[in-house]
Amino acid sequence: MKTHRIEIIDATAEDAVMIAEAIMDAVGPEIVAGMAGDHSREEVREVFARLAARDDTQYSYRNTRIALAPDGCKAGVCVSYDGGRLIELRRPFFAEARRSLGWSITDDEVDALPGETCAEEFYLDTLATLPQYRGMGIATALIDDARKKAHRAGLPLGLLVADDNSSARRLYESLGLRPFARRPFAGEMMTNLRE
Repeated sequence: MKTHRIEIIDATAEDAVMIAEAIMDAVGPEIVAGMAGDHSREEVREVFARLAARDDTQYSYRNTRIALAPDGCKAGVCVSYDGGRLIELRRPFFAEARRSLGWSITDDEVDALPGETCAEEFYLDTLATLPQYRGMGIATALIDDARKKAHRAGLPLGLLVADDNSSARRLYESLGLRPFARRPFAGEMMTNLRE
């Protein structure tokens, strides 16, 4: 019997909707609802899809790698980038949120927000595996791939995990990531894990 491995490929702009769904899955329904305000989940997805199709945002397809499951189907998404670029990469997100979701935050306020990452790490921003492919090693393969990107950049890999997400934390710690600091994300303090 022939065994197949998980292949990791670069995302393209055509993967924007998949990337958007992965981002929303990773941040969770409560944060998505908070982002939406009076708008729908679908409008939030459209915002993330537009951002993913661009080349100058934190959620860009250029910062995204996709896992192909052994059956050849796209099964998972990982968005990662140099943490030192966060401010420049998140500006388009807030501009799009102002335009599409009615947010009132100014550019100066955006730049003054505390960062969920920093210049001293390569930030794993988003990690999501499609439900039907969970438990197959997709997330591990994507994390290993992000780690290789981090090492090529000369930085340790870092990420945030919510305090109530013990299963994700166990996975990250089993792969050598350790608690490093506490950082804010969407109004909630989370644990920054780092190599």
